Amino acid sequence: MPITPQNRALRNYRRRLAAHGMTRFEVLGLEVDRDLIRAVARRLSQRDPRAQAIRATLARTLAAAAPPHGGIFASLRRSPLVGANLDLRRAITPGRQVEL
Repeated sequence: MPITPQNRALRNYRRRLAAHGMTRFEVLGLEVDRDLIRAVARRLSQRDPRAQAIRATLARTLAAAAPPHGGIFASLRRSPLVGANLDLRRAITPGRQVEL
C-alpha cells in the first residue's frame, strides 16, 4: 500500500512533536471547558516556572480530590448499628418439590 502525502505529513508532524518531547492526545470534556482546557494545555507545553507552578497546583488539587481507599468500610464502621449485636443468620429451610 503506497504512503499518501497526507500520511507522510502526519508522520512528519508527529515526529517533530516527539523531537520536542510533546505528543498529541484527545480528551473528552464539556463544551464550556474547551477554552480552559486548551489554555491549560498551551501553558503546560511551555517549559517555564509558571507551567511548573500550574502543574504542581493541578497535581495537588487532583490528589486531594481522589477518594480515599476503604471508604465503604469506614462508612460501615461509623454506622449507628455498630455494636448492636444483630443476628443476621438465616434459617436453613429445605427446598420445595417442583414438578417439571
